[in-house]
Formats: sequence, C-alpha cells, structure tokens
Amino acid sequence: MVIASPEVFAGNSVLITGGMGFIGSNLAIRLSNLGARVTVVDSMIPDYGGNEFNLQPVAERVKVNYCDVRDESAVNYLVRNQDFVFHLAGQVCHVMSLSNPFPDIDINIRGTAVVMEALRKYNKDAIVVYTGTRGQYGPSVSLPVNEEAPTNPKGIYEISNLTAEKIIRVYNDVHGIRSVLLRLSNIYGPRSQMRHSRFGVLNWFTRLALDNAKIQVFGDGSILRDFVYVDDCVDAILKTSITPEAYGEIFNVGYDVPISFLETVKKVIAAARQGSWEFAEFSPERKAQEPGDFYSDISKIERIAGWRPKIDLDEGLALTVDYYRRHREHYWD
Repeated sequence: MVIASPEVFAGNSVLITGGMGFIGSNLAIRLSNLGARVTVVDSMIPDYGGNEFNLQPVAERVKVNYCDVRDESAVNYLVRNQDFVFHLAGQVCHVMSLSNPFPDIDINIRGTAVVMEALRKYNKDAIVVYTGTRGQYGPSVSLPVNEEAPTNPKGIYEISNLTAEKIIRVYNDVHGIRSVLLRLSNIYGPRSQMRHSRFGVLNWFTRLALDNAKIQVFGDGSILRDFVYVDDCVDAILKTSITPEAYGEIFNVGYDVPISFLETVKKVIAAARQGSWEFAEFSPERKAQEPGDFYSDISKIERIAGWRPKIDLDEGLALTVDYYRRHREHYWD
C-alpha cells in the first residue's frame, strides 16, 4: 500500500471546527505550514480551551470565524468548497456531564448533525475526520483495547461522542461522505487549556508541577493509561485523512506502552524539576467515571495508515514543560 505524503495538503482548503482549542490549533499550525488554506471555527465558550494565542505562529495565514457548530446558517456557508473538514469542536468535560448532560447532547450530538447535514447538502466531496475519545469504550474487557471491543461508556460525555461517531458513519455509509473516526487516548502537550483540572489530566499535572504544588495520585496510583503527545496526534489525523483505505473506519490513537499514574506523576515532576505528590481518595464524581486500566491497541491504524507515535513520554513532557514555561502568561489564570 502506498501512503500519501502530507504535502498533498498544499493548496487545499481545510476547515477545522474547534480550531482555537488544544488539538485544533496544533492541527491548524501544521496544515498552514504545509501550505493549506486553513479556516478555523470556534465559539470560544469560556473554559472549553479556545485561546487566540494558540494560533499566534500562523495568525496572518489562518482565517478565523467565531461561530458555533450548532449555527446551521454559518456552518452551511463554511463547509462549501472545503477539501477537508476536521471536526474537533465539542464539550469535552467528563465531570460536567454528570451534573449537566445537556451541553454534551446539544454540542456534541446536534452540532455534529449540523456539520454532516451541511456537508450532505453543500459539499459531499469533502473528507471528514472526527476526533472522539477512548472513553467511548468504557471499562476494558481485555487489554490492549482494540476497535472491536464493546462500547459501554460510563458518562454522558462519552455517550455523546459515541453517538456523534455513529451519526458520521451513517453519512459515510448512506450519503457517501468519506469520513474517518478516531478515538483519542489522553492527548497532552502545548496549547491546552491550563486553567482548571476538568479535562487534560497530564497537562494539569504539568501545571501543578510548574506551580511547585502537590499532585494528587488517586487510589494507589497503579491504574494504567497511555498518553499521546499532541504532535503525534496531529500526525494520526493527517495520515488517516489522506489514506483512502481509512475512510469509513474507526481507529484508536494511543500509545501501546502503558504507564501507571504514579510513574507518570514522577516523570512530570522530573521534567519540571519541581513539584511533589501525595496519594488521595477518589472523589465521588471521579470514582463514578473511572474505568480502570486502559491502553490502546494501535495495530489497525499502523497497518492501514502507517501511523505510530514517535515521541515518548519523557521527550513529550520535556517539550510540554518548556512550552508552558515560556508562555505561561497566556495559559494560567
């Protein structure tokens, strides 16, 4: 199988929903540097991670549209003439969904339907990539978790992502809108929101260490996770988007070398050269959603799209710490 080069994006028009957020802004920068004509859409809802500084390196080359993916008129206009649509906008707070499920239902489900219906009406030739979450699986039946594993999510947030994924797959299968469905596992790195702990666990650990604060390790710290540096995540998004064999498929984007939370925290403190840690009991909200050990089987995306993560946790944490040390005034309160 011949895998296309990312240079194919040069001259192509791309739309990124949630493009001022963590992953969206890193994707926008990469695509702009590859020569794509980039438009980002972001509603800039407070605390969701949108940050104008995120696009600073390419601010003169990227078009920005401040609107909500639930705005049908705006989305109908924006999807026209786009070669690629990267749908990253969404409500991403696990804990919030336990107390208020309606933003998840409205933004993640209805917003996705608005995007896909706009494409059906006005641009069926665009290629779509959707970024969901490893939380769609719920508790692991066996490890590592592959794409055939049961999906029994434990929260409305994860259910809304799974529903959005299924909506997009219908438009792929029934209406012929070529789509890739990704399930991301614990992405970390530059340009994340750093103001609260409600999502982005490894980035929040990084903030605590840089504040020389104490990081709480829940339970006995033995729970296993896989963490993916954001540049590797962007590589996965781009490679699958230009691989015809990937269209209509679901892929894990993870790291098949798991690590415990305790060891992860120790690596964060080592990278920051400050901070400390302590054991803590789970809060009721966290305990209700904690799925236990999880790490991804990434053999499918490696086989079909030629993707594997390149940046290990030590290197990724060093890059992350360096970025926030240099730019903390744009991310702290």
